[in-house]
Amino acid sequence: MAFKPQIKIPATYMRGGTSKGVFFNLSDLPVAAQVPGAARDALLLRVIGSPDPYGKQTDGMGGATSSTSKTVILSKSTQTDHDVDYLFGQVAIDKPFIDWSGNCGNLTAAVGSFAISNGLVDKDRLPENGLATVRIWQANIKKTIIAQVPITDGQVQETGDFELDGVTFPAAEVEVAFVDPADGEGAMFPTGNIIDRLVVPGVGEFNVTLINAGIPTIFLNASDLGFTGCELQDDINNDDAILARFETIRAHGALKMGLISDLDEAKSRQHTPKVAIVAPAKGYVSSSGKVIEQSAIDVNVRALSMGKLHHAMMGTAAVAIATAAAIPGSLVNIAAGGKERTAVTFGHPSGTLKVGAQALCVDEQWQVERAIMSRSARVLMEGWVRIPQE
Repeated sequence: MAFKPQIKIPATYMRGGTSKGVFFNLSDLPVAAQVPGAARDALLLRVIGSPDPYGKQTDGMGGATSSTSKTVILSKSTQTDHDVDYLFGQVAIDKPFIDWSGNCGNLTAAVGSFAISNGLVDKDRLPENGLATVRIWQANIKKTIIAQVPITDGQVQETGDFELDGVTFPAAEVEVAFVDPADGEGAMFPTGNIIDRLVVPGVGEFNVTLINAGIPTIFLNASDLGFTGCELQDDINNDDAILARFETIRAHGALKMGLISDLDEAKSRQHTPKVAIVAPAKGYVSSSGKVIEQSAIDVNVRALSMGKLHHAMMGTAAVAIATAAAIPGSLVNIAAGGKERTAVTFGHPSGTLKVGAQALCVDEQWQVERAIMSRSARVLMEGWVRIPQE
């Protein structure tokens, strides 16, 4: 029996923040995959190596974690005063499913670099040396993101001495600003409350802060679930009962936030919302063995992504943390000490991260002009990915 040869597609494998993903220029994709739909999803699933019942993604580019099972499609922007359109796909590992419902804040740090290197940013907007301002249209959530990409001798500067907890080696710093990060189609607090009471049958009742900034997020007090807020991945990810409880909470939170109309829909919306636990600052030893002193942080936060405790912190969840910390009365703000603030340093399993946001209450509605954080990014490999033809 004769089989067709593999096809090859130009692609770049990049790290952005604490995530990795396969980046494509839209125009390089096969014609059928240049538009949303089954052909695009099938192609990207095969590139990453999903669905994989073994959970390893051995026959693809994925790394078998939520942080490394990601795809990005970029193109010249269709929006006024923007340089590049950025579409993110979170690829399920063991299911034939790609979640297009949200952004990846970590990979955002790599978007500007790819866009510049692939001619998606007009040359007259790029300095020979200094910082290039790349205006990104985040197509999943229809928001503007501004990345400051360092340039040296006309080329993207990837190497440097900026250290990011959760990433082993230093690199060049990329500042990323999420402009008006709250949901443009609804209130920052979808229920109208800064704190709600969430009833989860069979699990319990919890105070929660339900916020839509950066990415829809459900914040709970760690102590209400029997945690300290100092947990590492193995403390949670090795216990199926704990993970099932978190997923049940996430589904009921999504329903209360109006993101789904019935609980079954949560199964097909795995990327959003996120669920996170918060606790007052307390020292701990990070996953790398680094001692995190209580005095070095304002609050401890642990967040789950795609059903597992994240090894560090999702970039979009960091935006939600910064925003909630800036709003008096939220669970994050209370855990961080309850005072007014424009920045917060939080502890996560891999270390610490400082993020900033300035909140303003206008006509009894909270607004945040922008949330800012620093990440890093670099190209890991570039060339072509190959996949079998259908």
